[in-house]
Amino acid sequence: MQNTPLPPRHRTFMPHHHLLRWLLVICSLLAIGGGIYGWRAWHAAQATFSQTYRADGLKPTNTALTSGKPFAILLLGTDTGALGRHDVGRTDTMIVATINPKTQTAKLTSIPRDTLVNIYGSQQDEEKINAAYPLYGAKTTIKTVEHLVNIPINYYVLLNMGGLKKMINAVGGVSVDPLLTFHYEQANVVKGHKIHLNGASALAYSRMRDQDPLGDYGRQARQRQIIKALVLKEASISSLTRYQSVLDSLSSNLQTNLTFNDLMWLRAKDGHTSRHIKSQTLQGENATLNGIDYQIAPQREITKVSAGLRQALGLPTTPSFQTDAIDPLGF
Repeated sequence: MQNTPLPPRHRTFMPHHHLLRWLLVICSLLAIGGGIYGWRAWHAAQATFSQTYRADGLKPTNTALTSGKPFAILLLGTDTGALGRHDVGRTDTMIVATINPKTQTAKLTSIPRDTLVNIYGSQQDEEKINAAYPLYGAKTTIKTVEHLVNIPINYYVLLNMGGLKKMINAVGGVSVDPLLTFHYEQANVVKGHKIHLNGASALAYSRMRDQDPLGDYGRQARQRQIIKALVLKEASISSLTRYQSVLDSLSSNLQTNLTFNDLMWLRAKDGHTSRHIKSQTLQGENATLNGIDYQIAPQREITKVSAGLRQALGLPTTPSFQTDAIDPLGF
């Protein structure tokens, strides 16, 4: 068993804003469609998002949004297969988004995919938190995160990140000014030389990390480029057929217990909230147990993160609580 701290620039495992920006892209798409095409596009969007709705055994909590009180959304991202396939993959991106409509602020808390936990309701002693969804589904994943950080979570959004490729192809590609020169998979770019990317090359451009001297931070900047370019391209969609293709790219890559009306409410409120976002990561330590690499989150770190999340949700902080994180190293 080994315990080795991560180098500073690698301590952020996942891009903090990536999934929230995806959610805002989806909401923006609804508004764009409604504004340009009127009833036909609105009806098409409703039809698409009726297919993405999956309660997955979770009780309806529609009043959480309209009450004006703070609420939490668990943002999950997989990078393998489409959501209709059996090999859905592990949720390698896990972010708790706490949103306060009154203060128009949001806090994004990334949970490292390798965090060692007791999955809610499971008898297994040692498991990575990103295994909760493929093993037991969205409800168990939410319960596991709730018990880890001691907060209630009302909603979840599960995105297959391969959907980015389909969306970009649906809008006819995007153009970016590369931030550095590199060749990775389908992306072959030169810094400062504007290039038009199709879905495959844009996905490769946004995923490369090892050749970037800034590591994950550089990857986040390139992902923000792609998302911004995608939003701008969506705004210039000139045909209902292409708009429908974009919606079709979402139907098999998105799953959520947010209804169409919920998404529209978020769209109406995101304008200010998206400009007041704070980010943090549940920091763990490297550990190898039985030949498998994990992240061990110390209890003091979990307590600190939990206190911040509870404050963001307007809940009283608790000096101590029972967590489902496993701490075999005694941190």
